[in-house]
Amino acid sequence: MQSTYVLAIGEALIDAVSSDFVEDLSQARLLEMNPGGSPANFCRFLNLLGSQAKLVAALGTDGLATIILNDLRSKGIGTSAIQQIPDLPTTLILVGKSRGTPDFIPYRGADQHIDAIKDELINGCSILHSTAFALSREPAQTNILTAMHRAKDMGKQISIDWNYAKKVWGSNNNSKAVFQKITRLNPLVKFSLDDVERFTGQALDAPAAMQFLDQFETKLTCLTCGAAGVWYKDQSHSWQHAAATPVQVKDSTGAGDSFWAGFIHGRLQNLSMESCIDKALATAAKRLEGHF
Repeated sequence: MQSTYVLAIGEALIDAVSSDFVEDLSQARLLEMNPGGSPANFCRFLNLLGSQAKLVAALGTDGLATIILNDLRSKGIGTSAIQQIPDLPTTLILVGKSRGTPDFIPYRGADQHIDAIKDELINGCSILHSTAFALSREPAQTNILTAMHRAKDMGKQISIDWNYAKKVWGSNNNSKAVFQKITRLNPLVKFSLDDVERFTGQALDAPAAMQFLDQFETKLTCLTCGAAGVWYKDQSHSWQHAAATPVQVKDSTGAGDSFWAGFIHGRLQNLSMESCIDKALATAAKRLEGHF
């Protein structure tokens, strides 16, 4: 695969993270304001690994937007494709610092108003990436799906982190229909075990989650299982397992984004599937230990 850049489309926001580890947000008292959002984090990690990434996102024109833009620029990530909307606040997520899956509350603003993506941005990329969060509201949903179809027509690879949460999508949503549309594009797909549980509404173990994911045709699927490692398969291989390196967890926030950045970085270097998984696990371990 030609290494040009990864085009990530989706949420750039502020994570207001509890200063202390908490079971849930009712225990939080002090919050730290950190630039976040899965696609923005994904770009930051790709950049640290040496792969070029461009971010398409929508922010307000407030102080929170300034925090995000300054952080992206300081890390060498271009901001020319980031839209700023005067009448909407920058999206804010309250996050409970955790060694596992963090509790969070979203306060949605500008993120859901991503405009149509320019063809020249799509044409220049190797991989177009987005997330379930970014696809949860209109008009971003339609504009991102349109960009994915345009990218597929141009011969680009589609990537999706299906970080589904009902509290983001709302009740009686169209998430299943959206995900089915994406799988028709033969994407690279990342799920966590928690994502599958939230998406299906069932508490599934890894074998049951893999059985659920088997119904979808994808180029590759990764199922991350925290300390239990990752299960993965592609069109030529059935499910395989790779163990996670034991680490002392300092913060799990962004661990999934770092994992996928490591994997995509390996893809851009034309590494084998197994080597991409090794790179993903090593990158996630660095994040969990606080080195990224």
